[in-house]
Amino acid sequence: MAPTDSTTAPAGGFAMDRLWRRGLDRYPNTGSRYWYLAVAVFVTIVLYYELYVGGGVAPLVLEHFKMSFLYYVNILVFGNLVGAFGSLAAGLADRWGRANLVTYGLLLTGVLALITPLAPNKFVFGLFAVLGGVVEGMCLVATPALVRDFSPQIGRASAMGFWTLGPVVGSLVVSFVANRTLPHFDNSWSSQFYIVGVVGMVAFLIALFGLRELKPGLRDQVMVTVNDRALIQSRADSAEQQVNLERPWRQMLHLDILAPALGISIFLLIYYTAVGFFTIYLSSNFGFSTSKANGINTWYWAINAISLVIVGVLSDRLRVRKPFMVVGTVLAVVMTFIFMTRTTHPDTSSTTLIIIIALLSLGLATAYAPWMAAFTETIERRNPALTATGLAIWGWILRIVVCLSFFVLPYVVSAMNKLVEAPAILAQVKGAGPNPPAALLHEVAGIKTAAADAPHQWQIWWWVCIVAQLLFLGLMLPLIGRWSPKAAKADAEAHDREVARLTGAS
Repeated sequence: MAPTDSTTAPAGGFAMDRLWRRGLDRYPNTGSRYWYLAVAVFVTIVLYYELYVGGGVAPLVLEHFKMSFLYYVNILVFGNLVGAFGSLAAGLADRWGRANLVTYGLLLTGVLALITPLAPNKFVFGLFAVLGGVVEGMCLVATPALVRDFSPQIGRASAMGFWTLGPVVGSLVVSFVANRTLPHFDNSWSSQFYIVGVVGMVAFLIALFGLRELKPGLRDQVMVTVNDRALIQSRADSAEQQVNLERPWRQMLHLDILAPALGISIFLLIYYTAVGFFTIYLSSNFGFSTSKANGINTWYWAINAISLVIVGVLSDRLRVRKPFMVVGTVLAVVMTFIFMTRTTHPDTSSTTLIIIIALLSLGLATAYAPWMAAFTETIERRNPALTATGLAIWGWILRIVVCLSFFVLPYVVSAMNKLVEAPAILAQVKGAGPNPPAALLHEVAGIKTAAADAPHQWQIWWWVCIVAQLLFLGLMLPLIGRWSPKAAKADAEAHDREVARLTGAS
């Protein structure tokens, strides 16, 4: 059952107003706070499960709609483009709140998932995918803002590690469910959308009745430790009156916001390549079935999910962020390079690939969870009342980078378009008997050429990912935070003494 912290809704029985007015009048106790964090993480997982489900059955979708690889990539490009502006729009969450944006976004994505199998052609399929991208762009801002609101800075990396489970576990669930259920539904891609649609509607009901947020006076303050709760509560009314929301974009458009946002966006190029293309890549380059490729992907996402939480806890325990970013980046670079070398070895076993991508996933997680914590703390240094605005800038940059990278990728790996069409062409050749037409034989020759070219083209893309990871090391430097655990501990102790003094004085 959801907690019963007081809200701004009218008292006396259940009020329908509670389904819209979700602001908490008081900072919640520990149990309630963990509940709201858990709901925020859960709905984030479901939102990303809905968003990424198409990637898990991409080869089947392309075959069903007779869709070229380039057409599929253009759907992703346009989806990320409109999602970027959805992220900017979500900056209004600083004024209008976060919870409703997430809750009713779940309703929309759930409906979209259920009607996608009814798409009569590839255009309508793409339209549904793009609409889902808009919602994802908005929730990319609103959900981490909720997690920030309910997590003090000492504990922020752990909380953000759990939040990042959203896209990661969403991807894991896509791979796991596809691997386990596709054979039972005759490899029908539509089955995956029906499953995720039902899950999405259940998540909507949970959020509708169980998700709340802090009122502005509470969320507009910096909370370093849970011991600040009484002080935050006593200052809530004055904080709401004194908050500066004038020219919010100008307040956030600074180097310490822009550079790290760009840095993490390019650092994650290989992550978004995994989301959109790993199934296709593993199928076309190593000959795995769609189900088998999803089984390999499951290991990637599982290791990433576990690592995010563990690294977040360690970062909070040591009270530093940047050392973890450096270690994670070095590991990611090394494993991306090793992964790249296997591209030209199509006989690589699934076990070898699992080990490589598991270590790559560990590196990405080690850098990302502490980055999320440091970035929100840097926004708070500028203006804690504009957390959603700062996150909106990051969300916009991230989506634009992904949009541009997806636009470029099919021109770098141009052979993929022919390889995606290969199953249909080979089926025609088989059906033509012992004397297939010359045109089909020409197509088969083109497939052989593409199969020879694709590994080398993919290597170029992996080099792009490596360079992006190295650039991240310089772009993350403006973030707030100590390098030394000893210095960070001294800062925290000084803060606790100051809070004790202020609380005693009041």
